[in-house]
Amino acid sequence: MKRIIFALAFASVLWSCKTGTSAVTAVAKEQVEVAINLNDIKEDKVMVTITSPKITTEEVTYSVPKIVPGTYSIDDYGKYIDDFKAFDSKGNVLSTTKTDDNTWNIKNAKSLVKITYLVNDTFDTEKGGGFGQNDIFSPAGTNIDAGKNFMLNMHGFVGYFQDKKDLPYTVSISHPETLWGATSMTDQDTSTTNDVFTTPRYAELVENPIMYAKPDYTTFAVDGMEILIGVYSPTGKVTAESITPEMKTMMIAQKTFLGKINATKKYTVLLYLSSMTPTDAKGFGALEHPTATTVVLPEMMPKSELVKSMKDVVSHEFFHIVTPLTIHSKEIHYFDYNTPKMSEHLWMYEGVTEYFANLFQINQGLITEEEFYTRMAEKIEHANAMNDTMPFTTMSANVLTEPYKAQYLNVYEKGALIGMCLDIIIREKSNGERGILDLMQKLSKEYGASKPFNDNELFAKITSFTYPEVGAFLTTYVSGATPIPYEKYLAKVGVAKSTEKVPGNVFLKGQSPYITVNQATKEIFVIPNIELNVFYTNLELKGGDILVSINDKPYSLDNIYEMITESQSWKENDAIAVKIKRDGKEQVIKGKVKLPYEEKEGLRATDATKKALKEAWFKA
Repeated sequence: MKRIIFALAFASVLWSCKTGTSAVTAVAKEQVEVAINLNDIKEDKVMVTITSPKITTEEVTYSVPKIVPGTYSIDDYGKYIDDFKAFDSKGNVLSTTKTDDNTWNIKNAKSLVKITYLVNDTFDTEKGGGFGQNDIFSPAGTNIDAGKNFMLNMHGFVGYFQDKKDLPYTVSISHPETLWGATSMTDQDTSTTNDVFTTPRYAELVENPIMYAKPDYTTFAVDGMEILIGVYSPTGKVTAESITPEMKTMMIAQKTFLGKINATKKYTVLLYLSSMTPTDAKGFGALEHPTATTVVLPEMMPKSELVKSMKDVVSHEFFHIVTPLTIHSKEIHYFDYNTPKMSEHLWMYEGVTEYFANLFQINQGLITEEEFYTRMAEKIEHANAMNDTMPFTTMSANVLTEPYKAQYLNVYEKGALIGMCLDIIIREKSNGERGILDLMQKLSKEYGASKPFNDNELFAKITSFTYPEVGAFLTTYVSGATPIPYEKYLAKVGVAKSTEKVPGNVFLKGQSPYITVNQATKEIFVIPNIELNVFYTNLELKGGDILVSINDKPYSLDNIYEMITESQSWKENDAIAVKIKRDGKEQVIKGKVKLPYEEKEGLRATDATKKALKEAWFKA
């Protein structure tokens, strides 16, 4: 999973301001049959019908997930299910009791033939950008927009019977002819209004999302892997074709970087672009699956920013093919959707994955050395702002509860830096011949997707594949409480800290905006009663001023992302003309751009004697 943290800042800018009871004659089979009706949407709810396998006990439970792999949060998908009913073969309603948010107990279960229920979507309920206390992260959520879009993360629609998760599932989905389902699964029905998918067990079903929308997709092949890019853009502003060249370049680079470590034959990227209206998705980022990634981003992003975000999040999710999808512990392999036990090794599942998502870009020439240093320096800054003495393995194993939950985002910061330090150690000890990718290849060969490891044995296995210094690092800095001395490890490759003044964003300081939006009028205005930076004071802009246009280009809620993005290319003393509305009257203020500068720590190569090892780190 990858959350896009800058969404918090932009979000704060934007948001300030009857079931039939006819007789059933189906014969129970040793499989679970699912029917999802996307045609008859009532009150924004989808009807799901489950044909039960043969139940041999007097009572049975049916559950939908409390949590799903890759999210590391309790989401309680059962809260989105209404009107749950169970029936026998004569259409009689059986007695059911909801025992918790996600589980129903069914009595007289030996006579059970089917259950029915209605599903609400989660996008409608998001309040805090997918980061709120009760929000479901959008890429793990569901959308029901009749006739336009259905985001079917299957864990939000389909559950499992007690002790029956390993039965095959057959899912039949009826849908409007105008909508097409993008997925890595193979449709076994040739009609244009019904799709049939089969999986050998529940776990594989929930790892195969489907997005129904007006057909907008591209396909291409990369080294024997079929890639499908499916896009839903409410206004049609973005098409699959428009982003495919960049995605193809990136995925070719990823496959080249991974080499033979990956054997996936089909991979699907599902991109949902949010309108950012009150009932649409607000949690931006992506969620990985073995053969797919679901991505949610705002449609209003300029294409350059959209593609950049796609590169960051899709590359991260794609590298999850390595871990945890290939290399994982028993907690992941035998995942319990309703009484989860978490693994100790988020540093590897998310951290090493995030590190690879950055390393491959310099390895394959997609970013410069300086850009890589900037990314790592930012991760050091962000990691240092979090609890740097909380053992990472302890946080990982307890990530569903506080105070550990609050530290989860550090998996993308310190987790990636752990990967970096391990990479440098291995490079140094092997004279540049091997790095962390070599380690992951060895672990992949040792374990693989069907052979999980024991949590408490991983460090010893890693040490046996590498060096004692690697084992010492893991016990001291990953399972231990000692902060990592990043300078020590970066010095091994001739890189040191540097400090310089850099221009900040005129509209945002960190996660704090200087502007907001009137949702009723879509007007952008300067937030009143705050200390403004030099950009505003130099032009004598005031709190409450409405920004009508900049350099003759009108701006509003509809293109605020363009304004923020374009401001990043402004240079000190550039001429600027800002049309504002103050006290109901328009005026144009002309002047020069003054940028807010701030001291920022960075990284740069300073020791030429370590150049050979540095080059091996980046390019080997």
